[in-house]
Amino acid sequence: MSVRKGSIRHTGLAIALFAALHGTALAMPNDNDVAPAAPADANADKAKTLDSVSVIGQGEARQVQRITTEDVKILPPGTSALKVLAGKPGVHFESSDPFGNYEWSTRFSLRGFNQNRLGFTLDGIPLGDMSYGNNNGLHISRALIAENLGSAELAEGIGALGTASTSDLGGTVQFYSSDPLPKYGVQFAQGFGTDAARRTYVRLDTGNVNGFAMYISGAYSTVDKWKGDGAQEQMQFNTKATYDFGDSRIGALVTTSDRDETDYQDLSLDMLHRLGWNWDNYAPDWNRAVNAAKGIYTGGVNNPDDAYYAGRGVRKDRIASVFGDFALAEGLRLKATGYYHYDRGQGHWFTPYQASFPGTPQETPISIRTTEYGIDRAGGTAALNWDIGAHHLEAGVWYEDSNHNVQRNYYFITGPVDDRKFLENPDLRLFYQHYETTTRQFYVQDSMHFLDDRLAIDVGFKAPRTEVEARSLPGTARTYATGDLVAKKNFLPQVGASYQLGGGFEVFGSYAKNIAAFQAGVSGPLATTQVAFDTFGRSLKPEQSRTFEGGLRAVSDFYEASLALYDVKFDNRLLAISRCSGIVGCPSAYANVGSVTSRGAELALNFKLTPQLRWRNSLSYNRSRYDDDYVDGGTVVPTKDKTVVDSPKQLFFSELAWVSGPWDLRASANYTGKRYYTYVNDASVPSYWLFNASAAYDVGRLGVVQDLKLALNVTNTADKKYFGSIGTNGFIASDPQGQFATLQVGAPRAAMLTATLRF
Repeated sequence: MSVRKGSIRHTGLAIALFAALHGTALAMPNDNDVAPAAPADANADKAKTLDSVSVIGQGEARQVQRITTEDVKILPPGTSALKVLAGKPGVHFESSDPFGNYEWSTRFSLRGFNQNRLGFTLDGIPLGDMSYGNNNGLHISRALIAENLGSAELAEGIGALGTASTSDLGGTVQFYSSDPLPKYGVQFAQGFGTDAARRTYVRLDTGNVNGFAMYISGAYSTVDKWKGDGAQEQMQFNTKATYDFGDSRIGALVTTSDRDETDYQDLSLDMLHRLGWNWDNYAPDWNRAVNAAKGIYTGGVNNPDDAYYAGRGVRKDRIASVFGDFALAEGLRLKATGYYHYDRGQGHWFTPYQASFPGTPQETPISIRTTEYGIDRAGGTAALNWDIGAHHLEAGVWYEDSNHNVQRNYYFITGPVDDRKFLENPDLRLFYQHYETTTRQFYVQDSMHFLDDRLAIDVGFKAPRTEVEARSLPGTARTYATGDLVAKKNFLPQVGASYQLGGGFEVFGSYAKNIAAFQAGVSGPLATTQVAFDTFGRSLKPEQSRTFEGGLRAVSDFYEASLALYDVKFDNRLLAISRCSGIVGCPSAYANVGSVTSRGAELALNFKLTPQLRWRNSLSYNRSRYDDDYVDGGTVVPTKDKTVVDSPKQLFFSELAWVSGPWDLRASANYTGKRYYTYVNDASVPSYWLFNASAAYDVGRLGVVQDLKLALNVTNTADKKYFGSIGTNGFIASDPQGQFATLQVGAPRAAMLTATLRF
């Protein structure tokens, strides 16, 4: 594929940014001008650095894992933080691109809970469930430049009580941006890779100036699809500033993202057999797409859903937040964050199901079908912490008001058009809904320490209330529901304890109950007809979960280990049942299938074999099953004792790292077990192994460059053919003939060479 002029322009902007930032060195203070570091108490709750925490959650009453610098190095720069987490026990990550950033295909689950039932935050800012058609958040790959990730904390089953999330039934992931560096410096990284991949990253740190520190950073990335036509492109900017005074800190974070991704075609098992692994959409062959829309098929194609001309997602996001950590008195602190998020997004499909300019001489059998999203949300969190004797008391609140618009439109065309932009003035509007979601949550927790801190006990509860109001706007071909749904509980308890046995051993256990808010937007129960909502809407109950987990941790100079067992009951599970192919866009049916039970075990085992050689491993076994059959249109669907869709029973990860002098060599292996994509388990994709490798060499000082580092990352080194993602078009009850197109092929072998310069 030829290089687009826009790509050259953006790369030039990134290089110009680097030159401009480096030129500001004359205005920056030298090392002698840097103010002394803030007192330790003021820094105690800053964004966690990657090397400063226990990766297995030592001292926690819950099952907790953390990212370190070791987790990041095996993957190419710019890789999604979610893919980095895939090496942790209990984590199942899917994507059809090497970087894990292609959002249509990205899937993340914990213990059988998909990401729609998990909680995600960045520096305390809620990210919603990070789904593709999000109504109250955004994906971490848009919220933060990957190189600016400071750390991440993963709770596989029970999230921190104060997590700002309305969907954390099955665990949480809390991301933290990196802090400004204490010394002035400029970092510039440039990468080139397979499929014309290019990534530029620039960051300027001002250094600490009388307690004030700040960084400005930008990243531009582009990569051609590994099959078919088109590219995936993103431009991001992040700025973070902090000011330390006494034992307190205030700061601000601003992030922007503009993303354009060309879609891969979703496949079925039948399509794979007829058309092969490398099958994709028709672009740039417009004539073949037109013929297929007319029912004239060639080359093994036998229906209109085998391929479309093209598909695309465009997103624009802006986040601004201010935060503070204030020492009010001895042992008494107040933490507060306020935030605003603006999002505009469109998903494009060249559809053969709606002609352009029907009944006129211009009639064309293809139009562009869009789903258009808008989010304007603002909110804040506050927590008061009081240390008194053996108790650490914490009380907090979260409030958010989110306005979300979603509409389905058609744009008429007479031939192939460049749709790498936001489309305006549709020719036909199918539906248009406005949602207002108001969230209030309060929590209280007491963390107690006894027996010379060997025994830790956490006791607390939260009280969430989320109201979703939907209003159907006029002037549409189809009228969707107007109504409201409320999910609330006045008492959701969480208790846990850990006890140090001595010799580096520790036992822990915890219990929690949670509920999820009803989902707003195109994937929620209000995205249906008024008649349907009036029939079932008032009988809907919020999904809820009950979790028990416990285990053993052990730490020595030679190893770190964690073994956890869990039992989870998930009640009032709502299933969205696809009625047609995704491009047609008919409303899904919703069914309360009763409950789901998940039981399993997770093992993390990390060895320091020599000062240079480390070996880390994770092994997970999960059995998630539906406890009941459900009724769909008068027909009983036999789901009882069937495995939950997209929940592999076995997951394994292993990485060997050798670091000696300037060399850093790594190799890893991932195993993912069999996955079902139908509720009755009559259709599945097989298990697979993936291997990755990396080699880095630190050249050191080179002329004016303080440090030069070269890194080569290779993903899928064995060039394995496998299904990376399933459920991209949803899930259905049964597919015995393998004709439902909801699968995405994983990316083949890809390499990325990156040079990182520090000035």
